[in-house]
Order: sequence, then structure tokens, then C-alpha cells
Amino acid sequence: MNTKRWTYRTTLSESQQIQAEALAKSINVNPFLGQLLVQRGITTFDEAKDFFRPSLAHLHNPFLMKDMDKAVARLLRAFENNEKIIIYGDYDVDGTTSVALFYGFLKKYYTQLEYYIPDRYTEGYGVSWQGIDYAEEQGVKLIVTLDCGIKSADKVAEAQRRGIDFIICDHHRPDQHLPPAVAVLDPKREDCPYPYKELTGCGVGFKLLQALCEQGMGDEEVLYQQLDLLVVSIAADIVHITGENRALAFLGLKELNKHKRPGINALVALAGLRNELDINSVVFGLAPRINAAGRIAHAKEAVRLLLSKDKTEAEAFAQEINQHNSDRRNFDTSITDEALNMIREDDWMLSANSTVLYKEDWHKGVVGIVASRCIEHFFRPTVILTNSHGKAAGSARSVPGFDVYEAIEACSDLLEQFGGHTFAAGLSLPVENVDAFRKKFNDIVSERIRPEQLTPLIEIDMDLDLNAITPKFYGIVKQMAPFGPENMPPVFASHQVRMSGNPTLMKEKHLKLEVFQPSPQGPTKYTAIGFGMVDFYPKLMSGKPFSIAYTIEENTFRDKTTLQLYLKDIRFEEG
Repeated sequence: MNTKRWTYRTTLSESQQIQAEALAKSINVNPFLGQLLVQRGITTFDEAKDFFRPSLAHLHNPFLMKDMDKAVARLLRAFENNEKIIIYGDYDVDGTTSVALFYGFLKKYYTQLEYYIPDRYTEGYGVSWQGIDYAEEQGVKLIVTLDCGIKSADKVAEAQRRGIDFIICDHHRPDQHLPPAVAVLDPKREDCPYPYKELTGCGVGFKLLQALCEQGMGDEEVLYQQLDLLVVSIAADIVHITGENRALAFLGLKELNKHKRPGINALVALAGLRNELDINSVVFGLAPRINAAGRIAHAKEAVRLLLSKDKTEAEAFAQEINQHNSDRRNFDTSITDEALNMIREDDWMLSANSTVLYKEDWHKGVVGIVASRCIEHFFRPTVILTNSHGKAAGSARSVPGFDVYEAIEACSDLLEQFGGHTFAAGLSLPVENVDAFRKKFNDIVSERIRPEQLTPLIEIDMDLDLNAITPKFYGIVKQMAPFGPENMPPVFASHQVRMSGNPTLMKEKHLKLEVFQPSPQGPTKYTAIGFGMVDFYPKLMSGKPFSIAYTIEENTFRDKTTLQLYLKDIRFEEG
């Protein structure tokens, strides 16, 4: 049984408690819900109205982004001169949805346009030399990058020498010196005044199209119909679902559920998604399949699928991509098993504060997934590397609260390339540097990580009586969606919980139990599901009271919908 840390997100002060009670009265909700909203920074009726009713009015003016005026002017000049333009995207979900959205929208108004996605294995991440050669051969005068380019200063400079301009739309952290592009759109630029910093690459591309529409090049109503693709990028890239992203995700999910494009419809069928799509079903049902194209074959297949207007064609593309996803799962499982055994058989690695593994024949397309799987077993920053064109290349993943990008940056003397975010990064280095990198990375992590960050964390919003859970209560909680980083589904804790009857074992590893708290009015019983919690079975049989941490979800079975608790952890009362 893994020990997990329980921490409470926020304890309200006396004045905040009064604020929460007043808010609950003003919007006519349970006092617990008033607390929940104040914890998330929502303290007034108007703020609550904005939070529960995201709208287009919550989108910022695109021209607040540094260089937006230059990007629009350069595109308008290209249209005027009938120049050939390449829309150049990364090969992951954010990159492929960016290209499908940007190309798909612009193609309605301008024909001298094509898209290009580098091959993960032969070209690697970012702008490639092959891509520049291709653009030159085709007589291209302008390249618009989406979800990449911020780290490609040398390639952009060379393209410039060949008479090819760049507009960069990216959301990764820039280096000190920006590429010499006509325009660099990236809210994470230090000199960018744009008020929201957490857009995806697709989001930055969307803002450029929004700016073009404001200049009369395109119909904004038609652009908003593309928000289905933008919400897929937001969900898959695990960015904050706050502020502008929350509005984009909310409106995008509406579009996604209302008008499913043939490609998405085909993927939904293959993933067996029967309910209304939410962030979770995009993350676990759609995103892995879209990603699999670039991991196993070529990401162009994903763009073709997303742009397809023909049902039969879309279904054929989706079948192909689904097969890639099955292959990806097989690679992922076998490589994860191998990686976990390498850790277990190495005493130094077992006692380290980080994991760095290298094996030359691992499939490069799944190393990021394998890093995440390793963290599920050994909770610490993890880097998984394989051989790519004679270099060690791979992905890093982190644990909550630890900036893996900065830790990798501190090892830059051993690296050839790196880029990414706080919790995920990509890197490459000479194979002979792997051992030195493993040691240095572990030293940096050991120096910077707090001991508690090496224990899985459950962040609890508040203690809750089980009897307070009603359909109306859940109805308000549900309206707090879309959920994601910085707006996670509320996690509740209930104490002195008892079990009615015995727990049921499902597939020998999951638990299903009926829980209640004694109450003078008579207890309300709820079904609780604990995935992978079979280890708790013997202690539960002792009959002692316990505490649970959980989220509340709906479960629909045979057309009947009930509320169910999804357990995150169980703690047994002392004594």
C-alpha cells in the first residue's frame, strides 16, 4: 500500500468564511459550495456568474500579444502577393490540432497554402533542415509555425538567408535570444504583455486567426466553429484550465458535442465513448489515438483525419490510427515493464531521488508515456531515453510542484537540445554523456526537491458529510467543469465512515463497497469504487471506521444514473 500525503488546498480565514456564507446565499447554494468557490478565488456574485457562464466575451483582444500586428501585416502581404505559405506544426496532439484548425480555416479564404509536419524519427522536434529545404524547393515565401519554432533560431536564420520568412506561434519557454522571425507570438516571452500566459500552441494560432478576422480576413463565426479542435489541444497538453483557457475549453466542448466532425465522430466510436465528451474523455479516449499517428507512423495521418469531410474516408483513417494506438499500447506495456525492472535491479537507482534510464532499442514514440508510468511506481522526476540518430533522445516528466524543465536546464552543458514546460520536457544528448547526466540530474533534483514532493499527494478541498451529497449539490459541482490543472474536480474527505456489508472485489484488484456515516436522520449509503485498492481489503474486513478521500461522479447503468464516490485513498482511524 503506497502511503499518500493528504493536504488541504486552503483553510478559509474567518473573513473568508463569512464571504463564503454570503456568496452561498446570493447564488442560492449549499454553504459547502460557497466555501469551494471562495477557495478558488470566486468571492462575488459577478465572479460566480462569469465562472459558471464562460463566454466569448471572456476572450482577450489578440492584439495585446507582442508582435501580433507584425504577424497580421505579414500574412496580409502574403495574401496580396499570392505567396505560397506553409503551415508547419509539431507532431503531437497540440501540433496536429493546430495545423488542422489553422490550415482548415485559412484554406476557406486562401488557396496558396499547404501544411507540413516533421517526421518524429527522421527530422525530430521543431523546425527541421528538411522542412526548410522542402519550402525552398516549393518556392515558399512564408512559414507559420504552430506549437514549435521558439527554439529554432539557427534554422529560422538560415531560412531568412534563403528568402523565407517565419511567423512563430508557440507557447514553450523561449531562450534568452528569440529566433529572427518576422513575428514571434508566444505569451511566455518576457516582453509580452498578453494577460493570459497558459495558451496551448493551438491557442496561440487561434489568436492569430482571431486577429486576422478582426482585420476583415475571415468570418469570426466560422472560426469559433473550430473550437472543437482547440479544446482537444487544451485537454491533451494538460495546460491550466483557468481564465481564457476555461472559456475556450467550455465553448470548445459545446462545439465538440454539438457538431462532431467526421474524423472525431469516427474516433469516438472506436474509443467506445458513449456519454457527452468532457475533458477526461478527450484526454483518455481521443488524445492517445490522435497522438499515436505521430508516435508509430506519421502525424500527417492525424491532420488528414481531422480535416476529413467524408464519413467513409474518416472511418478508414480512424481505423488506421486506432491500429497505431494498439501498437503503441503494446510498446508502452513492454517497455514500461523493462524500465521498472531496470530500477528494481539497481541499488543506486532504487535509492535515488530521480530516474534516468537509457536503452537504445526502445521506441521513441512512447518514452514520454513510459516516464509517466514509472512515476506511478517510483514517485520522482523521470527521464526516459532511447537512441535516435546516434544520440540519446527522450522525454522527462515530473511530480507536482517540481520544475523538471529548470532541473534539465541546469544540466545543459551535457545536452545538445532541450525544451518544454514545468512538468514535461524533451531533450537530446550524446550517448556517452548519459551516465554523467544521470548523476548530475539526480544531484540537481536532490538539491532542489522537498522530501514531501517524493510522496504522492492528495489535495483535499474540504471535509464533507456524506449526507450533504445530493443531486442538487452534485449539479453545482458539475457546473464547475471543465476540470483540469488549476481547476481540478473537487476532492472531499469524509471521516468516521463505515461500511455496509462486505466489499466486493472486481477483477481481483479493484474494490466496490457501500459506505455511510451514522446519522440521527438515518444514514445515506453510497457506492464507492477504489481502483487498484485491493490491498485495503483485509483492513476493511476488520469493521473499524475509516476516512476516505474521493471525488463524486455520475454512473449510468441500464439507463439509470446514480451518484458514485471514486476513492483516491482510505485511511484507518487510530486506536
